[in-house]
Amino acid sequence: MSKKVPTPCIDVCKFRREGHCIGCSMTKSQKKLFKSIKRLDQQEAFLQMLVCQQEQMGRYTHWGPAYLKKLKKKKAKLKITLAG
Repeated sequence: MSKKVPTPCIDVCKFRREGHCIGCSMTKSQKKLFKSIKRLDQQEAFLQMLVCQQEQMGRYTHWGPAYLKKLKKKKAKLKITLAG
């Protein structure tokens, strides 16, 4: 288990959907908030919330596989399950 979960950002960063990024669904304030979270369990809870947010908003099926690729590259593991 890695000590830090990588940011959910997948380097798209276009805020078009009512202030939500079209890549990861985070708002600018959510991106800032994630950077401030230090505890692994809280980072994973944030990711779980983000997945629910993406499901509510729709059109974020690309995020799971892209984030899983990022996790693998950074050799990070999560306790939560992501689609992909």
